[in-house]
Amino acid sequence: MAPLTIRNLTITPLELKLVERLDGDEVPKPGGIANITSTITNLFNGTETPTVGLIPRGEPKEKKDIKGVVIEPFTTRSTDIKAADPTKEVLRLTFEERGSPNHRYVVDAPGQSNRSIVMKRLGGAPHEFTAVYIPSGSFLAIYSSANLARWMRELPDHYPLSTLSIPGTHNSPTCHVALPSVRCQAVGVREQLDNGVRFMDIRVSADPQDDQLTLVHSAFPISLTGSKYLSDLLSEVYAFLEANPSEVLLMSLKREGTGSGNDNDLSRHLSGKRYLGSDQGSRRWFTEPRIPTLGEARGKVVLVRRFGLDDGVRRKVHDGRGWGIDGSVWPDNCEDAATGSGQFRVQDFYEIDQSTNIEKKIELSRKQLERAAEQVFDPKQQQQQKDKAKLPPLFVNFLSASNFFNAGCWPEKIAAKVNPAVIEYLCMRHGDPGKGPGKLKVGDASTGIVITDWVGNDGDWDLIRCIVGWNARLQLKK
Repeated sequence: MAPLTIRNLTITPLELKLVERLDGDEVPKPGGIANITSTITNLFNGTETPTVGLIPRGEPKEKKDIKGVVIEPFTTRSTDIKAADPTKEVLRLTFEERGSPNHRYVVDAPGQSNRSIVMKRLGGAPHEFTAVYIPSGSFLAIYSSANLARWMRELPDHYPLSTLSIPGTHNSPTCHVALPSVRCQAVGVREQLDNGVRFMDIRVSADPQDDQLTLVHSAFPISLTGSKYLSDLLSEVYAFLEANPSEVLLMSLKREGTGSGNDNDLSRHLSGKRYLGSDQGSRRWFTEPRIPTLGEARGKVVLVRRFGLDDGVRRKVHDGRGWGIDGSVWPDNCEDAATGSGQFRVQDFYEIDQSTNIEKKIELSRKQLERAAEQVFDPKQQQQQKDKAKLPPLFVNFLSASNFFNAGCWPEKIAAKVNPAVIEYLCMRHGDPGKGPGKLKVGDASTGIVITDWVGNDGDWDLIRCIVGWNARLQLKK
């Protein structure tokens, strides 16, 4: 096996102190009814059951005290420690906070599944860390464990949203039984929010005389068991923000479907008493035509407007300057392009015509992550220049793609390949100078807004956790 590499993606210096090598047994696979249920579920949603991990057996067959292996915050350290054979061995690693000998953290690599592992705390260790082990690279990445329901609480108010690493979902409410390629999500909106998602992509169908906006994906309803409505979705969102006032949600609204209404109708409906014009709506939405800071938008929904604006609505709001962050001129099927307003830079290559194109999608996603990481925000300059300070745009990176006519390219199949590849990139290469596809310099190492399909399937939130984890980098800035 190759030597172990360790990457510390926390703000705490860590030192490796002890390595123990143990034999491991495969985690038993579910049998009987559990196995049948798992097989049926996978048949319908197209996903694969994650590979099982190893359970350590007996006492360590080898112990070795380690000296001098210190991993500073946001650095990578190669070691001469042979990684475990992932088919039969477990490496147990004990880390210590530098300067705090009683604060130790233990992790097994590999663990009992191929998902992230919360490291065991010893001696009253104060922090909580999450490890992601990538056997193919003999690579261990260590993140600060965020409270995903309230992860924005840890960040200062003065950061603009475009400087953060923000996980999102594509066609966010499409978790229902639906036509092939219409369903994009494994779980509902509230569960997504509780697990860290902070950008939602919402599509609605509009009619001129009816302000009840129906949720759709392209021309199709999102559920075969009855229509779903924007008003109900917003009730869930408001309840989440009421419980978590530190958080901000960006919501992209776009008109699709078969309704006879146009963008003017949609903007009039949304600005009316049922939605943003209600008492709750006026309190809960940030609709200024600019990118806000975190402090300005806490407890609110930031409108990302992907539809044209009715002149009557425009005249009524913000002195005619606009309504929401303007994404009304949005590039289609693009590899890297700016929106008409210049407030977004978008990767949204979605036309997958064969499974081999998935590799192209993965590479485009990595390139957009690298471009986002290159941006730099200077808080001192912002304070000095105030409104004249130039903010980075919102980097938007869709990991989603599909092909209705090819079952191998339905959203869940794409996600099963793209999501793990992006996790690996975020752990091993993101924010490391010269390690991205374009060998670009690294600025603040933000990921931008990363928009995903099929997260939360079987409780797997690793991709979201990895995106959120990169916000710790901002805490190193003075």
